[in-house]
Amino acid sequence: MADNRKYYYLKLKETYFDDDSIVLLESMQDGILYSYILLKLYLKSLKHGGRLQLDESIPYTPQMIATITRQQIGTVERAIKIFLQLGLMEQMPDGAFYMSNIELLIGQSSTEGERKRRARQANRLALNPGGQMSAHCPDVRPPEIEKEIELEIKIERELEKGQTAPAAFGRYQNVFLSAGELAELQTDFPTICQEYIERLSEYMASTGKQYKSHAATIRRWIADDRRKAAPAVRNRDYSVKDGDTV
Repeated sequence: MADNRKYYYLKLKETYFDDDSIVLLESMQDGILYSYILLKLYLKSLKHGGRLQLDESIPYTPQMIATITRQQIGTVERAIKIFLQLGLMEQMPDGAFYMSNIELLIGQSSTEGERKRRARQANRLALNPGGQMSAHCPDVRPPEIEKEIELEIKIERELEKGQTAPAAFGRYQNVFLSAGELAELQTDFPTICQEYIERLSEYMASTGKQYKSHAATIRRWIADDRRKAAPAVRNRDYSVKDGDTV
């Protein structure tokens, strides 16, 4: 059974330690220790959107922070004071501490999502430069991500050819259309193009389904809906009967 529990992780840019606040922090006496405490607090605040709290109603106190970071209370109190001065932390009206800019550092995943990500990476490594699977590595891609991988490979190949990669559209940014595909859809279906992009976006987000060509899928949906809406043509008998005038 797949484990679909959510796990949160910290996303650090390669320039994280070059930020002025971090440089100033680490230049202080015990600054490296404070930087270490800061990273621990970022991690502890992830599941609550940046707030440092034990649960929905109990915020962490300096003493509790000292306990969970395994540091002396005096060290933690000095660190908190510095974090507040540098704008790395804020104190909310209810007394809870909030880690500033945490939205830029939060990632979210699950064990199922990680499994798919590892499968994609493994299959990319198995592809030779010609785009065919290596004879020494069978194609073991899980069926449910087959089309997702095909879409990613298609985008990569278009970039290699110097073409513009498809852009993301829809509420969930999961409908990929090239500039040409979008222009054709807007020309052919000017009044309903956006509606069907949104429908496809919501459908894929809710079901997890993927399609090799999103433009073709939208065209097929529109054609199907128009066919269903067309009035039925009744069979009429036009044969000549006795007594009818021809």
